[in-house]
Amino acid sequence: MVHASPGHRTLRRTAGAVGAAALLMLGAAPAGAADPDTGLVLGKIGPIDGVKPGSEVDLPGSFTNTGSEALDKVWMIWSVTPGLSYSPYPTPSNCFTHSLGGADEAPQSYALVCEFDQTVSPGVVYAPEGLKLKVQDNALNDELAVRVSRSRIQTGTGEEGSPDQGTGPAVKLVERPGETPAAPGSTEPYWGKTKVTAESTADFQVTGAHLKGKVGDTVPLTVKFTNAGPGWVAGEPYESVTNVHIKMPAGTTVTGTHSCRSEGQGTYVCGTSSSFIRANSENTYKFKLKIDKAVPGAKGSVALEKKPRSFDPVKSNDTADILLDVDGAGTTGGGGSTSGSGGSGTAASGGSGSTSGSGTAASGGSGSGTSGSTSGSGTAATGGSSASGTSGSSSTGGDLASTGSGSTLPLTAAAGGALVLGAGAVLVARRRAARQR
Repeated sequence: MVHASPGHRTLRRTAGAVGAAALLMLGAAPAGAADPDTGLVLGKIGPIDGVKPGSEVDLPGSFTNTGSEALDKVWMIWSVTPGLSYSPYPTPSNCFTHSLGGADEAPQSYALVCEFDQTVSPGVVYAPEGLKLKVQDNALNDELAVRVSRSRIQTGTGEEGSPDQGTGPAVKLVERPGETPAAPGSTEPYWGKTKVTAESTADFQVTGAHLKGKVGDTVPLTVKFTNAGPGWVAGEPYESVTNVHIKMPAGTTVTGTHSCRSEGQGTYVCGTSSSFIRANSENTYKFKLKIDKAVPGAKGSVALEKKPRSFDPVKSNDTADILLDVDGAGTTGGGGSTSGSGGSGTAASGGSGSTSGSGTAASGGSGSGTSGSTSGSGTAATGGSSASGTSGSSSTGGDLASTGSGSTLPLTAAAGGALVLGAGAVLVARRRAARQR
């Protein structure tokens, strides 16, 4: 489903969706939830930057027992967004993994829960030994959260089946003498999260269309926004990841659309179906377009909003044409150019082309054109306007992106993980992610 309001969107706010939208809020527990964890203080977790897809880093999460007595057992849980996973494989036998369903504002998240059945002395810093964080091929701007607890941590079954108990060698806690322990008697924090930034990109691109018909026809129009990856991209909860601006060809009227908002004068703004977009997934926008009159060279455009996207270095596919051929009105311009002189010749739009003597400037496919001209006796048929024996010009409509009024989101690492841990329990997001075609 593609939402009609591309900026701040109205979505179903069920308990699962709200919990999922609060990305990896492992500390968002009821006020009384701190009591079971008194005496366990998590060490500071710094950002993990510049990791390469396919690489591994140590799974962060050291802690101190700040109480006065030794503990005989503790639990830890890590939760990650889709660009991350855990290593080694198979999962240690004292741990289990769980894939948790997402919602409109949250992608699927993944949890690792480990039980450490060993003595944890006061005033000593401990951390798990041998657990690694695997950077997936689709990683870009991800997040990791961790919590330590004196009570067993449950994730529930959710929609993704039961937890997967590990079968590999058990993992143990080891002392970290080089780290400064938390102050005796302190009780917070017992959870934390951090960003994991990969050296990768995500290619946002749009696709136009080539329509044909006669005056009075109503024709279907389908254009697309695609994240060609390799990275997945997360945005702010309840907002579109990006906006797509669409300008209809002259001489047409939109008679139907369920996915976009009209901005007037034949322009529309379309959002994404959720606040995140997976790699190699797309959003499709469909319209019904009535051809009211024949306008030679009528051409519309599709363009991504003009907003910085540092993760997307490819700009050539940020715009595309909507070409329209109306019976009896000539054809739209395409790519490439030819020239001739003395006699007959053909000039195709896309760059500049000219003919002298008697000639015709005609279309050259479905690329975007710049200008075409004829001198003498001839006809220029390009995007925009044309006149016999004079000149024709076209524009891709790239500036349309500045006309939309829908508010959009800053692209951040805040994609929703589908869990909220309370007093030793995780609220599982019950609603599956809105599927992107």
